[in-house]
Amino acid sequence: MKVNILLIGVLIIATPADTSDLYRVDRQQMVDTIIYEVAETASYTGREVLAAKVIRALLTVPRHEFVPFLMRQQAYINSPLPIGHNQTISQPYIVAIMTELIDPQPEHKVLEIGTGSGYQAAILSRLVNQVYTIEIIAELAIAAKKTLARLEYNNVYVRAGDGYLGWPEQAPFDSIIVTAGGEIPEQLLMQLKPGGTMIIPVGGFYETQYLTLITKDDEGKIFKRKILPVRFVPLINSRQQD
Repeated sequence: MKVNILLIGVLIIATPADTSDLYRVDRQQMVDTIIYEVAETASYTGREVLAAKVIRALLTVPRHEFVPFLMRQQAYINSPLPIGHNQTISQPYIVAIMTELIDPQPEHKVLEIGTGSGYQAAILSRLVNQVYTIEIIAELAIAAKKTLARLEYNNVYVRAGDGYLGWPEQAPFDSIIVTAGGEIPEQLLMQLKPGGTMIIPVGGFYETQYLTLITKDDEGKIFKRKILPVRFVPLINSRQQD
C-alpha cells in the first residue's frame, strides 16, 4: 500500500489528468504493477525502486500504439504480446528494469538491437539524446519507423539490418540494449564506449537465459553479471535468417 501511495504522489506532480487519454488509468495500473515487481526482484537486480525519470517515461509513452490494433485492450497488461513475424513486444517490467540498469543519461547515445514494434526505443528516447535501433525483420523495421515518426520520437533512428554487426559508423555507444536472446556479439562489445554498459539476455532459446549486465571499464576490460532468468525470442543474424 505504501508503494501505491508514494506513486500516486509522484503522478499528481508529474502527470496532470488528461481526459483525452483513454489509456491513462491503464498505464497508471501498469506502472503500479512494475513498481511492485521491481521491489519484489530487488535481491536479483540490486534495484529496489525505479528512477523517477524512468517512471515518467513509462507513464508518457503510449504502449497501445506499439501493439497490433486488435490487442490494444491488452497493451498495459504486464506481459509480452505478439507483434507478428514470431516476435513479441517485451513485458513492461522487463523494459523498465533493462532501462533502469543501463542508467540512461540525457547526453547518452544508445544502441538497441531488436527494434520490434519500437516501444523500447520510444522509452529510451525520453531519457537520452539519441537512440539507434536495428531490426533484422525488414517489415517490422519499416512499421516501427513509421510509428515512431508519427508519434514524433524524432531522436530515434531505425535501421533494417543485422544486429550482430551493430552500427559501427555511429559507435561508440554509451549503452547497448539487446532485446533478443543468444550469445554476446563481439562486434557489440567493440562498439561499447569505455565506461559503458550493455544489457543482454544470454543463452539459447531452449536453455535458461539470464539477463546479463556487461560493463566495460576505462581500460576496455569487460565485466559480466547475471541479473535474472528470462525468456526472449532468439537473436538471429543474417545467415540464420537466410
